[in-house]
This record gives sequence, structure tokens and C-alpha cells, in this order.
Amino acid sequence: MDRDKADSPGASRRGLLKCMAWAGTGIVWSVVGGVPRGLNLTDAAYAAPADGFTFVQISDTHIGFNKEANPDPNATLQAALDRIAKLPKKPAMLIHTGDVSHLSKAAEFDTAAEVLKSVKQDIHYVPGEHDVIGDDGKQFFERFAKQATPARCYSFDHAGVHFVGLTNVLTFEKAHAGGFGSEQLEWLEKDLKGRSASTPIVVFAHVPMWPIYPQWGWATEDAPQALSYLKRFGSVTILNGHIHQVVQKVEGKVTYQTAFSTAFPQPKAGEGPAPAPLKVPAEQLRSVIGVREVAVAPAHSLAVTDITLA
Repeated sequence: MDRDKADSPGASRRGLLKCMAWAGTGIVWSVVGGVPRGLNLTDAAYAAPADGFTFVQISDTHIGFNKEANPDPNATLQAALDRIAKLPKKPAMLIHTGDVSHLSKAAEFDTAAEVLKSVKQDIHYVPGEHDVIGDDGKQFFERFAKQATPARCYSFDHAGVHFVGLTNVLTFEKAHAGGFGSEQLEWLEKDLKGRSASTPIVVFAHVPMWPIYPQWGWATEDAPQALSYLKRFGSVTILNGHIHQVVQKVEGKVTYQTAFSTAFPQPKAGEGPAPAPLKVPAEQLRSVIGVREVAVAPAHSLAVTDITLA
């Protein structure tokens, strides 16, 4: 695949549960009983009860990209960080779901680190396929994810929530889809063993963990094995990037969410011959890129707010 190469807010509930893509304003998703309930941004401050915490997902910053779709991704990343800094509830952390850089160049990683150093919270990273070009992610992991195991994954706990960062891009070009591999799957099985089924789990990886559009590599081939280890948990949220747009799916106790890019949009699945940076009028760009705020509270389902930069 060439490396340089939304539905209406009034959509039906059935349509939302099947698959959803937004190309406009931000929206809060409060998932109650497995069913997403939409709120507007005015209500976002009420999405997280006072005894909980929030975190922010950013994705696909593509530092180093310089084509017409966005000649200055540094500026839009900075705009995203400025929005995050103004959130009414300060997030506990940031999660970056990959493609920090565009071509895995040292200068791109340097620039990304310089822009992101203004973030006061911890940032937890997983790589995208654009971060592992030529060295299987050696530079990326040395700079952004030193805590990763030799299997290229890691986990941590925060306020009773178990977070798992997985890498599913190391075989991307060969398989034309994401993949974890046996070593990482074995690690995941061990990592989850012994944890109570009531523990909320948040998994984050770059490529979607359900087959949104395998023809374009918008799928992870061995995700079913990973999901088999997660099925006993009562609350599982899976956060991905890669497709540069918000798409949601709910299956039982598992909620899948892809995120906006901070750099440029991509077309909806099947609209065109291949995924590629999508050029929109300059005045519209910030309405189709953005960040995500996730609110977590004891005895509540996660509430998700997708915030554009418009």
C-alpha cells in the first residue's frame, strides 16, 4: 500500500451499532448496557462522575507528512494539544494509537517529541505501520515505549482499570492487515490471567481489531485469538487508529472505537481504490480531524467524546 497514498447524526440505532463514521462535530458516547447513547459536546462535562477520571486518545499525527491534505501536521497536532489543555476536567493521561511519524525518520520522531513535550501528563504509545519502516520499530520503541516487553507490548493499571498496549503492525505490508503474532498473544493470555472478570479493560493498538474493511488492511488477522482472552471480562473497550475517522461497533461486552487523526482524514471504506490522505477544503480540515476524551468512573460505563479541531 502507498504510504502517501460520516454518517448523519440522525442515523438509526441499528446503523450506529453496526458501524458509524462521523465527519463533523464532536460527540459524546455514553455506553449504557452495551448500547451507545449520543450526547452533544455541551453535555460532555457531565459524562464523567466526579469520582472517576478521564484520559485522552490521540492518533495518526503523521509528523513529516507534507502533502496537500495537510502541509503542516505539526500545527494541527499543536492545536489538538491546545484543545486538550483546555478540557474542563484534566485528563489523567494521553494514549497515542500510532503513526507518530510519517516515514519513521529520526527527524520526524525528534519533531514529534518536541511538540509533545508540552504535555504534562504521561503519554502511552503504540506504533503504527508508519513508525516501523526499515527497522521493525527499533527507533520507535527506544524513544516512545521503552517499557514494552520483547514481544512489543505492555500493560499498566490506573484507578482500577487495566490498560493493555499491543502492537499489530510489524507484519502489515506482508499480510496487508494487522497482526499480533504468537509471542504477543501468549503474553496477553498470561497478562490477563488471574484478573477479576469485573476489572474494566482498555486495549489500545493501531490497526482496528475487527474487520472494518480487510481489502484495505483495516483489520487484524489474529484478533479473534486476542478477543478470546478478553471475552470473560464484563467491560472491554478497544481503541484503535489507522483509518483516520471515527467508527464504532458494539459486540456484547466489547466496544470497539477507532479515532480521528490529528493530521488528515481518509475516505470511508470502499470509497475509492485505496486508503489515502483525503484532501478537503482548507476551511473544513479541522472539522474532520481531532482527539478523543474518555471518561471512566466506578460502576459506570465509559463515556467517549470525539472532539474535532474546528
